[in-house]
Amino acid sequence: MLAAPLRRARRCTFLTGSVTMATGGTTSPPSIPRHTNRLINEKSPYLLQHAHNPVDWYPWGQEAFDKAKKENKLIFLSVGYSTCHWCHVMEEESFKNKEIGEIMNKNFVCIKVDREERPDVDKVYMTFVQATSGGGGWPMSVWLTPDLKPFVGGTYFPPEDGVHRVGFRTVLLRIAEQWKKNKEALLENSQKILEALLYRSEIHVQGQESPPPSKEVMATCFKQLSNSYDEDYGGFSESPKFPTPVNLNFLFTYWALHRTTPEGARALQMALHTLKMMAHGGIHDHIGQGFHRYSTDQHWHVPHFEKMLYDQGQLAATYSRAFQISGDEFFASVAQDILLYVSRDLSDQAGGFYSAEDADSYPTTASEKKREGAFCVWAAEEIRALLPDPVEGATEGTTLGDVFMHHYGVKETGNVSPMKDPHQELKGKNVLIVRCSPELTASRFGLEPGRLGALLREGRRRLSTARAQRPRPHLDTKMLAAWNGLMISGFAQAGAALAEQEYVSRATQAAAFLRRHLFDPASGRLLRSCYRGKDNTVEQSAVPIQGFLEDYVFVIQALFDLYEASLEQGWLEWALQLQHMQDKLFWDPKGFAYFSSEAGDPSLLLRLKDDQDGAEPTPNSVTVTNLLRAACYSGHTEWVEKAGQILAAFSERLRKIPIALPEMARATAVFHHTLKQVVICGDPQGEDTKEMLRCVHSVFSPNKVLMLADGDSTGFLYRQLPFLASLERKDGKATAYLCSNFACSLPITSPQELRGMLCP
Repeated sequence: MLAAPLRRARRCTFLTGSVTMATGGTTSPPSIPRHTNRLINEKSPYLLQHAHNPVDWYPWGQEAFDKAKKENKLIFLSVGYSTCHWCHVMEEESFKNKEIGEIMNKNFVCIKVDREERPDVDKVYMTFVQATSGGGGWPMSVWLTPDLKPFVGGTYFPPEDGVHRVGFRTVLLRIAEQWKKNKEALLENSQKILEALLYRSEIHVQGQESPPPSKEVMATCFKQLSNSYDEDYGGFSESPKFPTPVNLNFLFTYWALHRTTPEGARALQMALHTLKMMAHGGIHDHIGQGFHRYSTDQHWHVPHFEKMLYDQGQLAATYSRAFQISGDEFFASVAQDILLYVSRDLSDQAGGFYSAEDADSYPTTASEKKREGAFCVWAAEEIRALLPDPVEGATEGTTLGDVFMHHYGVKETGNVSPMKDPHQELKGKNVLIVRCSPELTASRFGLEPGRLGALLREGRRRLSTARAQRPRPHLDTKMLAAWNGLMISGFAQAGAALAEQEYVSRATQAAAFLRRHLFDPASGRLLRSCYRGKDNTVEQSAVPIQGFLEDYVFVIQALFDLYEASLEQGWLEWALQLQHMQDKLFWDPKGFAYFSSEAGDPSLLLRLKDDQDGAEPTPNSVTVTNLLRAACYSGHTEWVEKAGQILAAFSERLRKIPIALPEMARATAVFHHTLKQVVICGDPQGEDTKEMLRCVHSVFSPNKVLMLADGDSTGFLYRQLPFLASLERKDGKATAYLCSNFACSLPITSPQELRGMLCP
């Protein structure tokens, strides 16, 4: 794919072809820049990467719009992100080319957008590119009229014409010529396109539609996932293969509601097998921890090497759930591995989380050209040199290198298929992938199975030390509210499920960071982004970007998860305040559901509602469960009504292709089965209370909310939920009640009995 693919784990067709690649490279920047444009004043790492192009780039804003109107010029809009491999390639080939830069500057007002800073702008024009080309991805290249209406778009363009593709230079000249000769026709066409987009993108309630029946939606979604499931390697496509935690979370919920049926057993098997194959694969960084963005092949082997915060947050939570359900320590160890990576490599000292690590890096400190994956891949001779020790008790002559290379599929000539490496950048290199079970590797070398773990650990430790000497990939130190929310959920859920208090503390630290740096207490609103500045301070742009729907939704979810893990009521109170603000800014009172962006920005042609759960769930999907949780913690039943209205607005899609919305399909079950309030009455410091809480945290139950009734009638929860005052500790012991619709079960003082109630 000559573009970073869209977030859905499916094949995408691009304007420029559909060959999946994990290759390419960028050259080192000149030491003294010849050119500097307006992007030098921005904070976004992506925009700053383009500040020394010969292109006269503008950031998205009024200055650029005014120039286009005043000079009657078309706008060339380029959208990408700082760890996007094909964005680097297009910059290297075209945006650093002086002649192409001159054509761009003469004929167009050129605007650069970081899609992670401005997802609203990205979504409007990606809707256009997908509608007109059948595909999409980044870098996104779109030509707009001076009043911002799109009329031509694509993704990556090579600089010059090739056998099968038109080059960027040619496209620029043709469009400039069309504007001179056929301006009226272009303007008329752009208006028709906009009207068609408005019609296509509208999601609203049809007539008196009610939420679709949960049983039907769940059954259809399960069937569609089951039909697309890869029986051998797990996952839900051939290639490229994305982690898509939304699919796995759906399957866990489906299993929880159908535990005793063959379908339920298959749902669990599909999810656990996928998680195991991913963890064994090259998409998992066996030396540096964490997960790469996606696999270019069916086997989870050769990844696209960038690492995104949103993947780490969701996968930490999903692997923690897999441990809760299966009791298999393997899944707990993968969750711990992800959180180690994030704590070490994506954490700001002030408490926030950085956005991503790049795929490309310099192979050595002397290299002039970056290569994709250079930081992560190995030649066989490197490993042999690092692991020469003879292994005692093994077949004679066996070295630690022999054992390690066999287990991780290392070949003398490299283990990357040339099909996945058209530019031969990974030639002779190995992407580590677990090829054998520990038992098979041990028996191959005549080892006791119990000894293998220590040998592999030592091998990984030495490779890690060697890798630390290599130049690191670029780190995107932008901190986004939405993605920080997903990561807080990852730490909080892992902390609860794995009984690791340090993870809950890290989640608390990050939530405090959000409150300090990405929240405006005067207006009660979230901000989208902040940045690591000079001397490691946290900086904000001159005009801060206001939070979008996804920022509210993922932060609110994080605060609920953090409350359940920490039982600190302040997080609950803030979550409910943010939910009120989300309703005010984004709710569509006519068509129902939430818009992705707020009203009132004249530069946005469309207010959209996302309708696809991809690498991240769509905010409307997550907010259904958020609203139901908010209602449980507050007693505000209008939030339950709103949740139903969202499901009604998406009813047709949920009935026909729920596989496009697995998180929302999952939420239909939570809506129809009614959330159970699990109330623990007890002293927070008491051992009996802690035992009850451990019991709740150890069980996967998708339709529960947890609350602690500590007896403080002046506290936030008691003020919100007066019925809590009537619940008492039985015989002075910590006591659990299961409540639903404000009616509660008989008191439960035995953790075993409580477990039985939570796992029907």
